Amino acid sequence: MNGIEIARKLNVSTSALRHYEAWGLVPEVERAANGYRIYGKKHEAYFQCIRALLPGFGMGLVRQVMPLVVKGEKLEALWIVNKAQVDLRAERDTALRAMELMERLGEAELPPHLDKNAFTIGEAAKLANVSASAIRYWEKEGLIEPERHGESGFRLYTQSDIRSILIIRTVQRAAYSLDIVREVLSGLRRHHVAQAKEMARQSLQYIDQALIEQVKGIASLQNLFDF
Repeated sequence: MNGIEIARKLNVSTSALRHYEAWGLVPEVERAANGYRIYGKKHEAYFQCIRALLPGFGMGLVRQVMPLVVKGEKLEALWIVNKAQVDLRAERDTALRAMELMERLGEAELPPHLDKNAFTIGEAAKLANVSASAIRYWEKEGLIEPERHGESGFRLYTQSDIRSILIIRTVQRAAYSLDIVREVLSGLRRHHVAQAKEMARQSLQYIDQALIEQVKGIASLQNLFDF
């Protein structure tokens, strides 16, 4: 097949195919005497796998995994895919935890196993499954205002701060916009939880759909291995 034929078959542009080739995501493509690319069934299988992996895993992972497959390093590729699934499950757990906290907004405390009054930034990041740099960014944007230790100046996060961080993490997954996150947090401070719950519900739906797409992508990857 030539580039136009395979692009039409996969419903992508010929420039996308050339990008995949340039990034080393498919085996080397032969050229005809006139310089045109000649794609075979093997290339079609690789392209189909790339397209199947994209919705659930994104191009960043595809660019990690497919060159490994080309080189025959299948096990290493599978471990990368497995790590992405573990990360997705962690995101879902975080979203569920945030929804639980929304249900408890009328209470002064976090769940019983979080019985401390103040947390370091490292502890806060671990509880919310985010990076410390993300928390510092949200602080810079005015979404949270942690206290400072009088002598050391270290940030100290209260139970209320932890709750806000969890909710920011979840809402941003569904909304992306910090303005929407601000609106949700403002509503929560007035005990208007409906919007936050809806955002969390959308976030969970997004994560669940990502899981479905990941399973489809893994099936296509296995088909490529079988091929």
